[in-house]
Amino acid sequence: MTDKTPFTKILIANRGEIALRVMRTARALGYRSVAVYSSADRHARHVRDADQAVCIGEALPAQSYLNIPAIIDAARRSGADAVHPGYGFLAENADFAQACRDAGLVFIGPSPAAIVAMGNKAGAKRLMLAAGVPCIPGYQGDDQRDDTLAAAAREIGFPLMIKATAGGGGRGMRLVQGEAQFAAELRSARSEAHSAFGSPEVILERAILEPRHIEMQIFADRHGNVIHLGERDCSVQRRHQKVIEEAPSPAVDAALRQRMGDTAVAAARAIGYEGAGTLEFLLDAEGRYYFMEMNTRLQVEHPVTELITGLDLVELQLRVAAGEVLPLTQAAVRFSGHAVEVRLCAEAPSQGFMPQSGTMHVWQMPAEVRVEHALASGEAIPPFYDSMIAKLIAHGENREAACRKLARALDDAVALGVPTNQHYLARCLRHPVFLAGHATTAFIAAHGEALLQAGPLPAVSEAPTSHPSQTSPISHTSQRAGAPTGAQALATLLLHVTAGEAGPAMAASLSAVPAGCDITHRLPIDYRFTLDGAACATRLLDLGAGRFAVTVAGEEQVLSLAGRSGHALRYLHDGLLQRAACVRDGASLWFDDGAAAYHVEDSTHAAATRNDGGDADGRIRAAMNGRVVAVHVAVGDTVAAGQPVLTLEAMKMEYVHPAPLAGRVGALHAEVGGQVAAYRVVAEIAPEPAVGQGEAPAVARQEVA
Repeated sequence: MTDKTPFTKILIANRGEIALRVMRTARALGYRSVAVYSSADRHARHVRDADQAVCIGEALPAQSYLNIPAIIDAARRSGADAVHPGYGFLAENADFAQACRDAGLVFIGPSPAAIVAMGNKAGAKRLMLAAGVPCIPGYQGDDQRDDTLAAAAREIGFPLMIKATAGGGGRGMRLVQGEAQFAAELRSARSEAHSAFGSPEVILERAILEPRHIEMQIFADRHGNVIHLGERDCSVQRRHQKVIEEAPSPAVDAALRQRMGDTAVAAARAIGYEGAGTLEFLLDAEGRYYFMEMNTRLQVEHPVTELITGLDLVELQLRVAAGEVLPLTQAAVRFSGHAVEVRLCAEAPSQGFMPQSGTMHVWQMPAEVRVEHALASGEAIPPFYDSMIAKLIAHGENREAACRKLARALDDAVALGVPTNQHYLARCLRHPVFLAGHATTAFIAAHGEALLQAGPLPAVSEAPTSHPSQTSPISHTSQRAGAPTGAQALATLLLHVTAGEAGPAMAASLSAVPAGCDITHRLPIDYRFTLDGAACATRLLDLGAGRFAVTVAGEEQVLSLAGRSGHALRYLHDGLLQRAACVRDGASLWFDDGAAAYHVEDSTHAAATRNDGGDADGRIRAAMNGRVVAVHVAVGDTVAAGQPVLTLEAMKMEYVHPAPLAGRVGALHAEVGGQVAAYRVVAEIAPEPAVGQGEAPAVARQEVA
């Protein structure tokens, strides 16, 4: 390549907050931007904010954001002369990088050769071993026969990890505790890897139990300059997906930082790297670090590095891609304070973190911290893409200040209409083990129950210790069993005061007694509703002057409405003046009391229905909005309880829906490729004499590419 590759207009081959982040820096540097979008995103903010936009296909990623010919054609039609892949989708796709070059476009990222070199875990590990980079002992050979892998596993010793060579994000990854489980786990990992990445190839590695996940940010230009920008600690993970990231790491001192930084720079030089990249390491309790993989792109968590260095990493990407020399040397890199980032996701922690989609009726992000997002009140979250909808990042003079600021920002954020992990994240940040800087990759597995509960967190001395076998999070089905009485009382008050927003009929039936009427003429109102799926029955009596007596489970609670402005309100309960946010849409009400967010479905005026045991009647309902990717049975087939019937894909996850009972398939109401709405009946099983044993498990989940 020549030293200079100037460009003027950048097509951003991504969506949402990622595209907006790149646009922000591109605009500041004087570049014009082109957005691409799917049919599901035609009204999205990244489309509105771009100078130009091109529709590249239907909603599914393979038909739009992963469609390389469509993106190249969009660049041609718009006159773009450079392409930024963002930090997802195609950012680590060598074919895409090559297609851009072949089309005469500047690819803002590393060369196709570098992407290929580091894109395969086995090949990357062989390269790093040759370059003297410390790697986890294991097997990364080409011979993938079962007996070869079994022999290698015995030589490595147990416990060990099986990892897909072609992928990431925890897909195709299994922890094997002993030789007896190896064959089954190998089959499972290969199957998932082939489904997600098109390749069943795996590597084996000795399991480093409860390590830190440390990554080093590097930058390289085409003139031979390579620097590192320090480390990020990404140890707090769930299902191998990062939840909290911070810089610097509480486990890394200056000497270790220099050693790891020198290693990362040497690794980048070994492959002639150019652009932004991240070397990922596992750090054990003795301070030994091992190369895990290299991400040949900018990371989701890059803002924490920006906040402690004062650098704009997207700007560095653009300058390097244009052929400029890196504007600073290693000696000029300075670190200031501490930064922490959380990933706000549309998911329901109380339902096993199942991703959610739908309309976000109220979306208000705090101004005190940096927020990367692409949402607005009233906009829809589609079911086709990643569940992450925002990143919140705080900077402080030290770690304690940054964590405190970010936890408060999460308290102040308002997201009503679609469940999120907002309050779960705040509890993670406030957990004594995390605050003490002791969180490893086992943190969530070890403290899952405490993080889901709304009560006080344990003191440091009470915090449970993690167990080596707990490398996956505990599965939770309900965070609020029985529905808290305080939440039920507040829900009742909110249903009453928002009756006028629920439609004319309901408003008339629940109208308050006119002012001036004697309290003896005020009649109590019986309410029936569900609170996050739990059935509730309460009674409300208007005491006048904004005071209400609410009876919950035989106990009377008095609440006073102190004021309301838009979606925000103040109320007095148990002598404490508190704040809440709420929004209503017909019979649906969403509210957040500052500690938890709730969804209420009012059935006060609905006809009473008999509880028939839910899915015990044989009806299988869709777990959420999604696309049918497989139907495993046909009408008339005999099935056992727990046998897979149908698989949905939504937000990069697959959901296997099992038969709730033994019987015969009486009807199927979905077909492969079709979209289904949450809770819609997709199959019916007619009971028959038992043909299998065991109870139906919860909906199984696995991530997909």
